[in-house]
Amino acid sequence: MPKYGVTPQKEAELLRRMEACALREEDLEESFIRGSGSGGQKINKTASCVQLLHRPSGLEVKVQEARSQALNRFFARRRLCELVEEKTLGKKSPEALRQEKIRKQKKRRKRRTQAEKPTE
Repeated sequence: MPKYGVTPQKEAELLRRMEACALREEDLEESFIRGSGSGGQKINKTASCVQLLHRPSGLEVKVQEARSQALNRFFARRRLCELVEEKTLGKKSPEALRQEKIRKQKKRRKRRTQAEKPTE
Protein backbone atom coordinates (compact mmCIF):
# COMPACT_ATOMS: atom_id res chain seq x y z
CA MET A 1 0.00 0.00 0.00
CA PRO A 2 1.43 3.40 -0.99
CA LYS A 3 2.53 5.52 1.92
CA TYR A 4 2.49 8.91 0.19
CA GLY A 5 -0.40 8.65 -2.28
CA VAL A 6 1.85 8.23 -5.33
CA THR A 7 2.70 5.29 -7.55
CA PRO A 8 4.96 2.59 -6.08
CA GLN A 9 7.66 3.50 -8.61
CA LYS A 10 7.75 7.14 -7.47
CA GLU A 11 7.76 6.06 -3.84
CA ALA A 12 10.66 3.65 -4.44
CA GLU A 13 12.56 6.41 -6.29
CA LEU A 14 12.02 8.78 -3.34
CA LEU A 15 13.24 6.19 -0.83
CA ARG A 16 16.34 5.53 -2.97
CA ARG A 17 17.02 9.25 -3.23
CA MET A 18 16.58 9.74 0.52
CA GLU A 19 19.03 6.90 1.16
CA ALA A 20 21.56 8.45 -1.24
CA CYS A 21 21.25 11.80 0.58
CA ALA A 22 21.60 10.08 3.97
CA LEU A 23 18.13 11.21 5.06
CA ARG A 24 16.55 8.84 7.54
CA GLU A 25 12.95 8.94 8.71
CA GLU A 26 14.16 8.89 12.33
CA ASP A 27 16.01 12.20 11.75
CA LEU A 28 12.91 13.95 10.37
CA GLU A 29 10.50 15.87 12.56
CA GLU A 30 7.16 16.14 10.78
CA SER A 31 4.32 18.46 11.70
CA PHE A 32 1.08 19.35 10.01
CA ILE A 33 -0.19 22.91 9.76
CA ARG A 34 -3.44 24.34 8.56
CA GLY A 35 -3.04 25.62 5.05
CA SER A 36 -3.67 29.12 3.86
CA GLY A 37 -4.60 30.83 0.64
CA SER A 38 -7.41 30.27 -1.80
CA GLY A 39 -9.69 27.29 -1.36
CA GLY A 40 -12.25 28.63 1.07
CA GLN A 41 -13.43 26.78 4.16
CA LYS A 42 -11.98 23.42 3.14
CA ILE A 43 -8.36 24.60 3.15
CA ASN A 44 -8.85 26.56 6.36
CA LYS A 45 -10.24 23.55 8.26
CA THR A 46 -7.78 20.83 7.26
CA ALA A 47 -4.16 20.47 8.28
CA SER A 48 -2.78 19.56 4.86
CA CYS A 49 0.36 21.72 4.94
CA VAL A 50 3.43 19.65 5.86
CA GLN A 51 6.48 20.99 7.68
CA LEU A 52 9.62 18.83 7.80
CA LEU A 53 12.68 19.52 9.90
CA HIS A 54 15.87 17.54 9.37
CA ARG A 55 17.41 17.69 12.83
CA PRO A 56 21.08 16.91 11.97
CA SER A 57 21.38 19.57 9.24
CA GLY A 58 18.76 22.02 10.52
CA LEU A 59 17.10 22.22 7.09
CA GLU A 60 13.39 23.03 7.21
CA VAL A 61 10.79 22.63 4.47
CA LYS A 62 7.16 23.70 4.40
CA VAL A 63 5.00 22.40 1.52
CA GLN A 64 1.41 23.04 0.53
CA GLU A 65 1.36 22.13 -3.18
CA ALA A 66 -1.54 19.68 -3.17
CA ARG A 67 -4.82 19.44 -1.31
CA SER A 68 -3.98 16.02 0.12
CA GLN A 69 -1.73 15.62 3.13
CA ALA A 70 -0.19 12.40 1.76
CA LEU A 71 0.93 14.11 -1.45
CA ASN A 72 2.33 17.05 0.48
CA ARG A 73 4.34 14.61 2.63
CA PHE A 74 5.83 13.19 -0.59
CA PHE A 75 6.58 16.67 -2.02
CA ALA A 76 8.18 17.80 1.27
CA ARG A 77 10.55 14.84 1.34
CA ARG A 78 11.43 15.34 -2.32
CA ARG A 79 12.17 19.04 -1.70
CA LEU A 80 14.30 18.16 1.32
CA CYS A 81 16.34 15.79 -0.87
CA GLU A 82 16.83 18.61 -3.39
CA LEU A 83 18.09 20.94 -0.66
CA VAL A 84 20.52 18.35 0.69
CA GLU A 85 21.84 17.62 -2.82
CA GLU A 86 22.23 21.33 -3.46
CA LYS A 87 24.12 21.75 -0.19
CA THR A 88 26.47 18.80 -0.76
CA LEU A 89 26.95 18.79 -4.55
CA GLY A 90 26.70 22.52 -5.23
CA LYS A 91 26.76 23.25 -8.98
CA LYS A 92 26.61 19.54 -9.84
CA SER A 93 23.26 18.93 -8.17
CA PRO A 94 20.43 17.82 -10.52
CA GLU A 95 18.47 21.03 -9.88
CA ALA A 96 21.49 23.25 -10.62
CA LEU A 97 22.18 21.32 -13.83
CA ARG A 98 18.55 21.69 -14.90
CA GLN A 99 18.62 25.45 -14.29
CA GLU A 100 21.91 25.78 -16.21
CA LYS A 101 20.39 23.91 -19.16
CA ILE A 102 17.40 26.28 -19.22
CA ARG A 103 19.71 29.30 -19.01
CA LYS A 104 21.71 28.05 -22.02
CA GLN A 105 18.54 27.41 -24.03
CA LYS A 106 17.30 30.96 -23.38
CA LYS A 107 20.67 32.41 -24.35
CA ARG A 108 20.67 30.38 -27.59
CA ARG A 109 17.12 31.52 -28.46
CA LYS A 110 18.02 35.14 -27.82
CA ARG A 111 21.04 34.94 -30.13
CA ARG A 112 18.96 33.25 -32.82
CA THR A 113 16.22 35.91 -32.75
CA GLN A 114 18.78 38.73 -32.83
CA ALA A 115 20.48 37.14 -35.85
CA GLU A 116 17.15 36.86 -37.69
CA LYS A 117 16.16 40.51 -37.18
CA PRO A 118 16.29 42.46 -40.45
CA THR A 119 18.69 45.38 -40.51
CA GLU A 120 17.34 48.72 -41.66
